[in-house]
Amino acid sequence: MTAPVTPLPTRAGASASPQAAASVSRTPRADALPTRRWILDLGAVALLLLIPLIGFAPTFDGASYLVAALGGLVLGMGLAVLGRLYRWGILLLTAATTAVYFLLGGTLALPHTTVAGVIPTLETLRQLALGVVMSWKQLLTTIAPVATDDGHLIVPLILSLVAAVLTTSLALRLRSAGWALIPAAGFLAIEIALGTSEPFVPVIQGVVFGLAGAVWLALRQAWQPQAAAISVGEGPAKSGAGVRRVLTGGAVVAIAAVVGVATSGFAAPSSPRYVLRDVVIPPFDIREFASPLQSFRAYVRDHPDDPLFTVSGLPEGARMRLATMDAYNGTVYNVSDDGSGSSSAFAPARTNMSAGADGTPATVHVEIGELESVWMPDAGAVRSVTFDGARADDLRRTAHYNEATDTGVVTLGLEKGDEYTLDAVIPEVPSDEALADQNFAPLKMPKQVGVPESLADIASKTVAEAETPVEQVRALQQMLSEGGYFSHGLAGQPLSRAGHGAERIATLLGSEQMVGDDEQYATAMALLAAQVGIPARVVMGFYPDEDQAGQPVYTATGDTLHAWVEVAFDDAGWVPFDPTPPEDQVPSDQTTKPKADPKPQVLQPPPPPTEPVDLPPTVADDRGSEDENAFDAGLLWTIVSIGVGALGLLAVLLAPFIVIGALKAARRRKRREAERASDRISGGWDELVDRASDFGAPVRAGATRQEDAGVLTAAFSEPRVATLASRADLEVFGPTEPSPDDIEAFWTQVDEIVGGMAKGRSVWQRLGARLSIRTLLEGTRLALPARPAPPGRPASAAHPAPATDPARATEQPAATPAHDPDTPNSSTRRSRRGSTTRSAPEASAHPAQENE
Repeated sequence: MTAPVTPLPTRAGASASPQAAASVSRTPRADALPTRRWILDLGAVALLLLIPLIGFAPTFDGASYLVAALGGLVLGMGLAVLGRLYRWGILLLTAATTAVYFLLGGTLALPHTTVAGVIPTLETLRQLALGVVMSWKQLLTTIAPVATDDGHLIVPLILSLVAAVLTTSLALRLRSAGWALIPAAGFLAIEIALGTSEPFVPVIQGVVFGLAGAVWLALRQAWQPQAAAISVGEGPAKSGAGVRRVLTGGAVVAIAAVVGVATSGFAAPSSPRYVLRDVVIPPFDIREFASPLQSFRAYVRDHPDDPLFTVSGLPEGARMRLATMDAYNGTVYNVSDDGSGSSSAFAPARTNMSAGADGTPATVHVEIGELESVWMPDAGAVRSVTFDGARADDLRRTAHYNEATDTGVVTLGLEKGDEYTLDAVIPEVPSDEALADQNFAPLKMPKQVGVPESLADIASKTVAEAETPVEQVRALQQMLSEGGYFSHGLAGQPLSRAGHGAERIATLLGSEQMVGDDEQYATAMALLAAQVGIPARVVMGFYPDEDQAGQPVYTATGDTLHAWVEVAFDDAGWVPFDPTPPEDQVPSDQTTKPKADPKPQVLQPPPPPTEPVDLPPTVADDRGSEDENAFDAGLLWTIVSIGVGALGLLAVLLAPFIVIGALKAARRRKRREAERASDRISGGWDELVDRASDFGAPVRAGATRQEDAGVLTAAFSEPRVATLASRADLEVFGPTEPSPDDIEAFWTQVDEIVGGMAKGRSVWQRLGARLSIRTLLEGTRLALPARPAPPGRPASAAHPAPATDPARATEQPAATPAHDPDTPNSSTRRSRRGSTTRSAPEASAHPAQENE
């Protein structure tokens, strides 16, 4: 025998008892959450989202990325809390998230583009809009750790902001916390995919995420209000049962966590973890460009005094590097894709390069003159490069740098007028005494192909008497610089063929008089060093003559172009050596007369580009307007970028709304095209009630049409609803099926009443009704809580029973317990779809018990 059920008060009783009505109006909101639920959900969400944020540590250079990541987390959770308190719909919450991103995104992710670090500028908005689409690619194509001031912070900002809004909203609005784990786990998966192949404490991340999720779900389940019948004579339920369940579940989770951590050391797979960064196609292949060493003699011959580029701020003794080559194929020296550091592995230039370089900091400014090349002259180990001039943005986007070889490349190509500033570190060149105790660095160098066989014997004999590694290098260098002669082979100079192929090097080392220039001597020394196991590479670049060293401005010409050899030592790194004889060391006798313009017998460099033909006087020269066109194009590009980025973001954010509209349209079509005629009438009435519910009418699940009509009439002041309800009952329960004309007339009246519901409503209210998901979730586990009855009258007054039903006038339904967001309501949901009859709600004799 169960406890008696208290009947609901009648309409007359409600009107006769103003005290009761006042007490009802003072009851709290039915969907209010207890304080401990707020603390539990917000704490669990913060902990779950902090795990992927910390996992980004190896991807970024330093912990400064946490400013953007934690800022997005706090803002996202705050927006979700406001949306829960003020019952924001999806559209309003999305609009608020977008506004916060553009208003505060500059402060968190792009402070260098804002005014005083807070106020966003046009450039801030442009980069934020483009970052929605482009920042992912930029992050993946940049070698980690990436700099935090190159726009890369947009990625953690977007991820943390969106994940916080979704996770917190699902946790606070749904009865089951399991749905909130989906965006949190998605955030963790994206962090892993965008991260590095060497994760940050992966075992701890996984264990903490799983432990936090399990404990959160266990507590939510333990605090879930349970509906149960209370038998007469039974005492209150034991309060310790829930506590014991929580403690038992926590103990099981703790034991599983300890076992997982203890076994992770030997249970973890030995294979490396693959991430998106490992499979991104490189932006370009440097081997597509010809080796610059092939053009050595062309620069010397064609531009002996032409200013190829000028340099200011170059420290005394420093050199301007153009290219570094470590692979020989018998014809040319070029870059390789194997060996130490991979000399062909260029990455997009950033602001935190060469982090481990030691030496003297220097700021070097370069202005390009006659040099036309993809190879970018630089000095020392470059930390950052800043481009100036009209093509600054294009050069910046196509600039790449190889930290292993200290070489820069601009795929767009450098032209006259280009400028850039290098923030570099100039390494100190150690003395022979400092290198006396150092061994060669244990590097795997590329295998040299096509090397003349005679070089191995020459190298062995040359270093036979050397006792230390540096003495071996000096023996090779002095054998060439002191035993050879210098000549470019130009007009009036001793004969010296260009090129550095195998035949040319073999002839150089096998002749009685070695005659050549930097191209041949540097190649010969590097090949000789490789024969005796010395790690060596060839460098081509510029440095001033002794009388010009230390001057504030250095002008690089073909006459100051050089090639040298670098050898790797254990502690000192790559050390330069010059094997080329002095320019005044020329052979004393010549048996043949030198050719005025000797032609190399090896692969020829491409001919230099022809100068543009001057326009005739009769043709108007409109080149003076290029700057104006460039300015207009830049402004247009900014506007287009902002527009495209904003449209892309809106398309992503509006995708759920499009789905909602499509689902409602499909539901309406299914109802109107039902197989049975009576089901089409029922479907029309269901469509009317669902649209009213979307507009906020407090319809009750399982109510009859007459009861729904009473609610809709009071909510929208529409007397036709009651007539339409009676007509629906007559058509559905009548002796004959309704005709097509009757169905068409019924749906026409439904559409008219629905159209009248929107009158007097604001644009946001009408849009919110169209995008409401309340009726789509009815009858599912995700169903939203029922709306409370209007204040000032009992809940039953909002759903009057029809006067034509005498049984309903004398028999009142059982009392319905106050709704709690954690209480299941499947037994009282409306079930109208596909049914020709409608049943009254089943009385519940077991009110929900809130375990608070």
